[in-house]
Amino acid sequence: MRALTYQGPYRVQVEQKPDPRIEHPQDVVLKVTRAAICGSDLHLLHGLVPDTRVGCTFGHEFTGVVEEVGGEVAQLKKGDRVVVPFNISCGTCFYCQRGLTGNCENSNPGSDVASGVYGYSHTTGGFDGGQAEYVRVPFADVGPMKIPDGMDDESVLFLSDILPTGYQAAEMGEIKGGETVVVFGAGPVGLFAMKSAWLMGAGRVVAVDHLPYRLEFARRFANVETVNFKHVDDIVLHLKDMFEGRGPDVCIDAVGMEAEGSRAHRVLGLGLKLEAGAPTVIQWCINSVRKGGNISIIGVYGPPWNFIPIGTAMNKGLTLRMNQANTRRYMPHLLEHIQKGRIDAKAIITHRFPLEQAPEAYDLFSDKQDGCIKCVLMPHGHA
Repeated sequence: MRALTYQGPYRVQVEQKPDPRIEHPQDVVLKVTRAAICGSDLHLLHGLVPDTRVGCTFGHEFTGVVEEVGGEVAQLKKGDRVVVPFNISCGTCFYCQRGLTGNCENSNPGSDVASGVYGYSHTTGGFDGGQAEYVRVPFADVGPMKIPDGMDDESVLFLSDILPTGYQAAEMGEIKGGETVVVFGAGPVGLFAMKSAWLMGAGRVVAVDHLPYRLEFARRFANVETVNFKHVDDIVLHLKDMFEGRGPDVCIDAVGMEAEGSRAHRVLGLGLKLEAGAPTVIQWCINSVRKGGNISIIGVYGPPWNFIPIGTAMNKGLTLRMNQANTRRYMPHLLEHIQKGRIDAKAIITHRFPLEQAPEAYDLFSDKQDGCIKCVLMPHGHA
């Protein structure tokens, strides 16, 4: 089959790889119909995630058609269309039984960091991802969700990751009604966090970014106020002034380890690798949010440490919540939001490419060219 492969920092290519096969009776093999490029894939591309191995195939956001079915799979049959959560979860372990599918201990028993994840580093199990013609899906009765008849793949594609991730980000902010919310990062996850904050009853939502085209997209897509942090003297003081000198009730970090805004953190974290990326946004969240406020961290950071002002967080009485999204928990609920028109998930797609052009798609997305918000790959052409 044709598949995208990692060739080292800033280098990917499409080449021939062996077709995936059934390795366990609970597996299925999917023919991939859509595969998205995620901001987390850029962390891999840029060489920032440990144990990302040459030859691995990226891609943890995908839909497909079941081609082969393992002998113990009961819920799926050949020909079913499915969307697959990025976490690989067994459904039976300590964490899965508590709804924490992003922390499954059976899909990635060699690490205490996270569950197994498609198309990520070997710290998350080393599973090949969906930016390919075919992909193996373990625990097929647990993760994949059937796509309802009459819905196209792109309408539900982002149930695989970024929509549940943005929704969980808002949920972790404990929005009950009327709260003021600042979302750092107007990329795909941030956009869905903004939408979700409104759905949960937020009274005011503000997006912070530095790219004018992303801020404009956020205004149109999510109906939010916007702040370009490069156009203000001090983003922390600016946000405090916007909210009566106290700061917002909730701050959401939807950026992660490659944040702009601090030359020192970028040198230490991205250049010298003395911390796990640039935790600029965590610092802004802690310093901006009001005393007793909530901080939700959904942006990806690599282990093991970062330089963040934890003493300030303690003295301000802040609540910090964070996790990889427990995707499967939210998929049915968010599907209902899509079906009822509350969220037009595929509206964030700005670019589509055949699989052969995946390297060009990565360059476009990484360099934030041509107004790119979200790229989707089509391994077999148009569905």
